[in-house]
Formats: sequence, C-alpha cells, structure tokens
Amino acid sequence: METEGPVSSDGSSLLRRRRSRRQRAERLCGDSSRAEPAIELVGRHIERHLGPVTAVFDEIVSEVVHVHIQHVRPAADRPFHTLVTSGMSDRTMAAPAAAPACTHAELVALLPPGWPLSREAFANEAHYWPLRQLKLLARLPHECGTWLWSGHAVPNGDPPVPFAMSTKLCCSCLLPPVSLPESFAFLNAVDGRRIVFFALVPLYREEMAFKLRAGSEALVDRLDKASVGDIIDPQRVNVCRLGLKRLLGNTRPTEHDTRTTDA
Repeated sequence: METEGPVSSDGSSLLRRRRSRRQRAERLCGDSSRAEPAIELVGRHIERHLGPVTAVFDEIVSEVVHVHIQHVRPAADRPFHTLVTSGMSDRTMAAPAAAPACTHAELVALLPPGWPLSREAFANEAHYWPLRQLKLLARLPHECGTWLWSGHAVPNGDPPVPFAMSTKLCCSCLLPPVSLPESFAFLNAVDGRRIVFFALVPLYREEMAFKLRAGSEALVDRLDKASVGDIIDPQRVNVCRLGLKRLLGNTRPTEHDTRTTDA
C-alpha cells in the first residue's frame, strides 16, 4: 500500500503520513454514519470504567472524521490525566484481509497530574503536542486508506523531528494502555463494532530505529526494563542510548555510562 513505510523485523509497520483525497478515504474506509456516534458510545464507556468526563476538547473542522478528545481528571487510583479520542471509530479502517477484526480503534494519552490542560496553556506547543498527536493519528487511517493497531509506529515527519522544543521525543507508537483497567481496553458496541483502545507511547529516534531492526516486542522489553510506562514524560530516559547498557543488564559500568541518558 502506498501509505506503508519500512517494516520491523516482526512485521509491524512504520507508517508515514500522506494525505489522500477525501473521496479515496471514504471509498477505502467506509461510512459508519448509521451507527451510534463515538462521542456518545465512548463517553459512556469512559464513565463506566474510568470516571466522569470533566471536559471535551472539540475539533472545529475535519474533512473525514470529527475527533473529540474526552478528559478524565486524575483520581486516587489513577494519578494522571486520561485523554481519550472519540471519532476514530466512526469509520472502518482499511485493515488487511489477514486482520479482519482490526477495523475500529480509539486512542488514549496519559499525562502527569501537573500537565496544563487549559485553552491558554494550549497556545504553548510544549503543552499541546500530545493532543495534536492524538488528533493526527485518529484521522490518519481515514485520510490515507490504511490502519493503525498495536505496535504500529508513526514518525513526526521524515526524518522525524521533535514534537516540541521541550522534548526530543519524535515518534508515536501504539501499545495497550497498561495503566488503565483491563475492562476499559475494548468496547463491544450493539451495532457490531469492536473498538479497541491503544495508548500513545512517544519514542525517541533511536528507539524507533531499534524497533525497526528488532521488532516491537524487543522495544517493549527494553521499555519495561527501564520502567518506562504509558504515562507520557517528555524528558524520560532514552532506552536505546549507549549509557543504558548497564541498566538493561548488558555490560558492566564503563566510562561511557557517565554520559547523560536523557535524549
């Protein structure tokens, strides 16, 4: 498919964004306009499993899908902001024949409790970029006639550039939202859609390169060993820098381990 990029050794894709005409997107992705809108369906699912929705960040203009972002404030059992897209699953993704069940998804971003989420704060890209990525990724399959699923990764440009000046994270990977209840991970709608939720896990360029060489499972193993979860930290450790060999159990300390491990 013309929107596919390089493929990891485990077969997972590195997707590159290329705009398609609206007519092409509609032909490839189908129209779920007769089904219950995701804003209502996903909203009830959020309140059933996570808690009350405290705000909805709307999208003013969208040619193919209208992507809302629903916000759940931090709680005692979940000390982080939860942002969930609603709209990506309003249309069917163009999944391959080998993955017939991988047609509907929504995305999640988990942010530290101190992350500013006001309209005024969004004027600063350092605060807004996770929401921007959620919207871009939610629209991508329908604009480009492709699909997004667990283990898929999307660079921020080619070559990838940091999401904001405040970080060197520059790629997005979709993984299961392990910090959320398992009961939230999927939604079976009465209209037959099975909607699966994936967490946005930002990556450094070195981590993306490692994923392409070794596969998603190998990258997840490194993230786990370094205690990198799905709560976004713009300054987190880069698990594919040389200074992390000791952390990952590959070697004894050397002079290289004195360098910073932050990207």
